[in-house]
Amino acid sequence: MPIVSPESLQLLRTPEGLKALAAAAEVTGGEPLAAASALRARGFGAELSAAALTQASLRERAAMKFGPDAAGMFFTRAGLEQATRAVVADRRAARLAAAGVRTLADLGCGLGADALAAARQGITVYAVDADPVTAAMAAANAEAAGLGDRITVECADATTVPVERYDAVFADPARRQAGRGRVFDPKAYSPPWDFIAGLPGRTPRTVLKLAPGIDHALLPPGAEGEWVSVGGDLVEAAFWCGPLAEVPRRATLLAPGAGPAAGLTGTGEIRAEVGPVGAWIYDPDPAVVRSHLVAEFAASVGGRLADPEIAYVYTDDPVDTPFARRLGVTEVLPFSLKRLRALLRERGVGVLEIRKRGSALVPDQLRKDLRLSGPNTAGLVLTRVEGAPMALLTTAAM
Repeated sequence: MPIVSPESLQLLRTPEGLKALAAAAEVTGGEPLAAASALRARGFGAELSAAALTQASLRERAAMKFGPDAAGMFFTRAGLEQATRAVVADRRAARLAAAGVRTLADLGCGLGADALAAARQGITVYAVDADPVTAAMAAANAEAAGLGDRITVECADATTVPVERYDAVFADPARRQAGRGRVFDPKAYSPPWDFIAGLPGRTPRTVLKLAPGIDHALLPPGAEGEWVSVGGDLVEAAFWCGPLAEVPRRATLLAPGAGPAAGLTGTGEIRAEVGPVGAWIYDPDPAVVRSHLVAEFAASVGGRLADPEIAYVYTDDPVDTPFARRLGVTEVLPFSLKRLRALLRERGVGVLEIRKRGSALVPDQLRKDLRLSGPNTAGLVLTRVEGAPMALLTTAAM
């Protein structure tokens, strides 16, 4: 995919560029050479055709994150991968507005997803990004959305922004490095972690968007740690600092569309009751697990753990919940490949959905070793009970 440049972005925003974008949208998804030939046959030059086709392809991918708005936005591949999903940004912006935030410094604004959401809530945003192409696209996206009067975008180093001038700060440090891919060590973030961690001391109402695997120990004193999933996909952690903090820990589950959010809160420090495997097993949403709210979830369904270190919850009766997938347990046995293979053959299981926690087995290899054959479908949970490896045959997830 061609690299997006400030020149190509400027070209796309001309009347001729807008025509090329419209034409590219009609042919994207097909064979690349044929699509390029189709645009050139309509009189568009090679450079404009390539830029338009790149954007059309990225817009098509972006629809999953941004919905219909993606059709009028500008993207880079890296920027799209890191951009906040619209449903997450909208919820965050609404919470900021409800807290009385009227001006916001957006540090590391990327393509502008969070800035756009905040502006739609009536918040005036000063957004910066260190990459000139990304900053130019964020500005273009603000204008395309009709929000250019509420969003100011500059290419600048986030550490130079006088954040004390604003009601609140939103910081999304870069967690990828050229040639190295995703960065997991906060010390390698850009801006560096010491700067990010110091923001709440300068502007108390600070929100930090971070990787879901962030260490709870890095949570600033008194801050709220929120883990967010969309359609079961864990997408981010957010640290809400100062007056913005409402609870110690929160798991937020969002639907990909406009459905209502489900939230679970607690301290993240209590331990769940431990007891025997029940007739029903619950696989908690990853936001519940990452936020350390498994005990709070277990209490919400009257459940228990069968092993204190494994985040599967069991009940004797079925309980509907938005926070986990529920499966009926049909068989509980100590793990034995030979015994499991015989049982599945006896039940005619040819399709097996495998889940695991606390097991080193590789599901794809296990399927081969089990030599599945038959018309029936079943579930298999590989786990531990009181430290011992166990296999649970189950019904389909609910």
